[in-house]
Amino acid sequence: MKIALIGYGKMGRAVEAVAQQRGHEILCRVDVHNREEWLRPDRLSAADVAIEFTTPESAVDNLLACFAAQVPVVCGTTGWLERWPEVEKACRDKHQALVYASNFSLGVNLFFALNRYLAQLMAGYPQYEVNLREIHHTQKKDAPSGTAITLAEQILRHLTRKKRWVKGETNDAEALPIFSERVDPVPGIHIVRYASEVDEIEIKHTAHSREGFAWGAVLAAEWVQGKKGIFSMEDVLGLSSAP
Repeated sequence: MKIALIGYGKMGRAVEAVAQQRGHEILCRVDVHNREEWLRPDRLSAADVAIEFTTPESAVDNLLACFAAQVPVVCGTTGWLERWPEVEKACRDKHQALVYASNFSLGVNLFFALNRYLAQLMAGYPQYEVNLREIHHTQKKDAPSGTAITLAEQILRHLTRKKRWVKGETNDAEALPIFSERVDPVPGIHIVRYASEVDEIEIKHTAHSREGFAWGAVLAAEWVQGKKGIFSMEDVLGLSSAP
């Protein structure tokens, strides 16, 4: 499989290492210095799939370039979802494939399934207040993290007493607070806590390196071959039917 790496920072290099271990070829390594050269249909179309880890400012243009080149794309950039309708329409209009996830780690996606189930259990117990905490390295651009927002949205779907998530401390009983910290060299920690006057229930995921994210992204790239439509890591891992 020929892979176009769009974004060649720490995450791109981790994806490259995993992809080569699995016998794939890196067709190009696209960064700010050569994007004009590579993000053209005549060049990009030589790839079997693109894996995109860049910045919120450039992600949408990168995805649109992949669709125009008829190349399926795996995207792990967060912080751009206000433009999701535009990306979704372009993907469907071009009959292309997109795997988007706020986090490609196998462990995090199992954590998502656990978070959904716990939220369902806690829906009937309003004496428990819920909050989220996420800790990342200082180079992480967006806060809260995309993973934390995904966790919050899962909780909001099941806890009807919570109407929205907010960043930081709040006195709004209908708001779900997300606390963000930036500490080097933490790859990523996410904690969901339900607290009452008598006890607490907490679930936590800690990433030890970027390799888990990279492995999941390459797995998604292998899986999306020959498919059309918009998918998540739940589809890739067969977790769509989980509670």
